[in-house]
Amino acid sequence: MKYNFYKRYGFTLFSFFLLVLMFWFGTANAQSFNATVDRTTVGQNERFQVYFTFEGQDINGVRNFTPPSFEGFHVLSGPNQSTSMQIINGKVSGSLTYSFIVQAPEMGKFTIGKASAVYDGSTYETNPLQIEVVKGSPQQQAQSSSSSSSQVSDEELAKNVFILATADKSRAMLGEQITVTYKLYTRLNISSPQINKLPTYQGFWAEELEQSQNILFNIEMYKGERYRVATIKKAALFPSKTGKLTVTPFELIVPVLVKKKQRSNDIFDQFFNDSFFGRTETIDFTARSNTLTIDVSDLPQNNVPESFKGAIGKYNFIADINKSDVELNESIAIKVTISGQGNIKLLDVPELKLPPGFESYDPRTSETINRTGIINGSKTVEYLIVPRVPGTKEIPGVEFTYYDIGSKRYVTKTSKPFTINVKKGEGNYDQTASGFSKEDVRLLSEDIRFIKTSDFNLQKSGNGSVFTFGFWIATILPLLILLTVLGIKKRQDKLYGNVRLLKFQRAEKMAKGRLKSAKKALQTNDTVLFVNELSQAIFGYLEDKLSIQKSGFSLDKAIAELSNRHVPEEMINRVREISEKCEFARFAPKGQSAEVSNEMYHEAENIIVGLENSINMGKKKK
Repeated sequence: MKYNFYKRYGFTLFSFFLLVLMFWFGTANAQSFNATVDRTTVGQNERFQVYFTFEGQDINGVRNFTPPSFEGFHVLSGPNQSTSMQIINGKVSGSLTYSFIVQAPEMGKFTIGKASAVYDGSTYETNPLQIEVVKGSPQQQAQSSSSSSSQVSDEELAKNVFILATADKSRAMLGEQITVTYKLYTRLNISSPQINKLPTYQGFWAEELEQSQNILFNIEMYKGERYRVATIKKAALFPSKTGKLTVTPFELIVPVLVKKKQRSNDIFDQFFNDSFFGRTETIDFTARSNTLTIDVSDLPQNNVPESFKGAIGKYNFIADINKSDVELNESIAIKVTISGQGNIKLLDVPELKLPPGFESYDPRTSETINRTGIINGSKTVEYLIVPRVPGTKEIPGVEFTYYDIGSKRYVTKTSKPFTINVKKGEGNYDQTASGFSKEDVRLLSEDIRFIKTSDFNLQKSGNGSVFTFGFWIATILPLLILLTVLGIKKRQDKLYGNVRLLKFQRAEKMAKGRLKSAKKALQTNDTVLFVNELSQAIFGYLEDKLSIQKSGFSLDKAIAELSNRHVPEEMINRVREISEKCEFARFAPKGQSAEVSNEMYHEAENIIVGLENSINMGKKKK
């Protein structure tokens, strides 16, 4: 009986006790407190870092951290506190790290004692660390005199706080996306950094990639040492010319908290200068990123399709028509949609080839761009056409060509032709299309008036002369009007034939339109849209007025062209300042107050008016 009981239930009881034991061990080992060092053998007077890391589920419960005595060492900075969190299979865990920058003044073997901390009523201690100090280099020995002051030099700050710029590729083709990432590395306590100088992207079209407004630090290893690292900026660059292109450094002013310099040999000053009391001072350190160099090669020049207009990436292409059976003078809409990965902003509008008998209007363009990683989105172009001649008409298919970076070849996509049956309608039609630049489409059959059949009670006038003053007015005035209209028509034809002249004439009008959009965004507190519209107003005006292609535009190039046109230096400085303000606002739109935005708007408005007067005056002098 007893044997049968153990045979039946023995395995079940054993499994139950095993599970309890595993749970107890898992709970007991859920928290740990360890000490590590970046290297165990250091040179005399060489600085190194010591870390005390507590890992557990609730790091906010850690209390009363007590560092070791660091006997035989000089503590230059610390404790510097950092935290990190992670979620694995739905379970939250984190780590809390206290770090110290330490210097070894004497050679020999030393022991860093135990550090302790209290968590959930229990005291946790770290393991001791063994450090061997050997003879250092002459440079390290020369620093021994300054080490007694416990002051961190600029060279030491540069080792512990710096910006690293990386590109996902060092070689690219013309128009291919290059993603540049800027990371801030630190092993010291820092406050909120401020922008000192933004990088310039000479020879690139740049798109700022969206990211969190809060700076989040994680722990990463770099060249065998541990740092707290945060991504502070990401940009997508599209090369607009070939050769070796450079990206200038990105600069931040980083407030660094370091141990305050001992002022005297007074015993009380030495006592309160102990790291336990946290006597620190803030040093503004300028952190600069490295310079990036990108080698850009040209696209293949063999067998380039005529329809290729510089689109590079990978795209889908759709073209459709809203109706194919229409009546005379009835509007038709042809919509072309391009979607995929690439520089959506610079995609050129495909050409629509119309047979005789159609009147076309300026196309309406809309776009949607996703800037979270690889730039992608869609651009939609809607054409409005009106048939003026009845019959069956065929519009050739719309053709779009792009260069596929992946397959390294040109890809041409063509829509099917559109067959339109135009019937001669009856009655009047009033077909209008809102949103297009030309005036509304009107019918041509409203000029017929009925003849009046009632009595007129005619009387003979007293003067029978034909050549009166009214006769000459009626004869000469139409001739003058005709000559005026012909002169205006000739000037408009010349203007439309010269694209550069057309942009020059309309630059101020286009800029005022963008300023109007910026004003609406300012009234609705949409800071991001306001900054984008204000930047487009300024840069778009400079592109049109100075005849600079959008793909090759840069602020330095525009300023050089303004100088060549004898624009006053004071006006050029104002252009540079408002451009820098716009760039700063694009980088940190959340910190932009309504008062500052309003001042930027009025400043941009005054600058455009001032530039218009200066450039036009310079042109007249020539």
